[in-house]
Amino acid sequence: MKKKFNDSLKSKYILIVITVLCLILIVLTFVTDMASGPVGYVAGYVITPVQNGLNQVGDWITERGAYLQNSTDLVAENEELKEKVDTLTAENNQLLQDKEELNRLRSLYELDKQYEDYEKIGARIIAKDAGNWFNVFTIDKGSANGIQVDQNVITEGGLVGIVTETGPNWATVRSIIDDYSNVSATVTSTSDNCIIAGDLRLIDEGKIRLVKLTDTNDKVTVGDKVVTSDVSDRFLPGILIGYISEVGMDSNNLTKSGTITPVVDFRHLHEVLVIKQLKEIDAAKESLDAQSDTENSVTADTSQSETETESGTEEE
Repeated sequence: MKKKFNDSLKSKYILIVITVLCLILIVLTFVTDMASGPVGYVAGYVITPVQNGLNQVGDWITERGAYLQNSTDLVAENEELKEKVDTLTAENNQLLQDKEELNRLRSLYELDKQYEDYEKIGARIIAKDAGNWFNVFTIDKGSANGIQVDQNVITEGGLVGIVTETGPNWATVRSIIDDYSNVSATVTSTSDNCIIAGDLRLIDEGKIRLVKLTDTNDKVTVGDKVVTSDVSDRFLPGILIGYISEVGMDSNNLTKSGTITPVVDFRHLHEVLVIKQLKEIDAAKESLDAQSDTENSVTADTSQSETETESGTEEE
């Protein structure tokens, strides 16, 4: 009991001392200049470093908060910029595709003007045989659009091939590079005839085979233009095929062979023009055959009449 009383008394004394010190410090604050007095010295020695440390901690926390906020803003801005870049890239790709298509259509328009004597219809390629080359392909126009077998197909300034099969809204085209293709052609500089024969192995070099060239005067040279011939039974005359890239004498010393470089890029075809006019060679043949039959009939009737006249004379 006595111990507790002593402890309580000591606490009271300590409280009284602290209170007195606080009062003294308050009085000194109003009476003297703390910054220059001993109290200011103690405060500067003890409190100032603590305050500086607290200020540094506060500044660090503020900076970290600002950094995190800026990082969040940058991430959001970066995502927004990525979306804009993706959108602009897609739009740019579409513009490039539209530009390429416009250039192709412009080329077809110029080609249409070049062969303006022929009625034509445009068509898009919708399918092709396996492989890198457009040797056999399908277009999106058919018999309902006036497409017929043996109509000529052109694009990019030159001959592509010929229609081999038709449906109501589609048609199959065999190009001049196909192994089963043969085109009667003419060298424009000399009017010498030849055959352009498809060869898929040779087209890998960007060339088409030229055979049976009749160049008796040795005037055909590299670079000469080759077009479809007047004597072709299916191809209309004067359609550009390509330019001679090499030529040499055959072993028979009568004809020449070589290669031509086609004007059409048979690796990248998209749109074509189909010439709706057919070669009139069949009609001409029928006309000649009919004329020949008529002449033969007249000759036969004349001969029979002369025979009957001679027989009557003899009887008299």
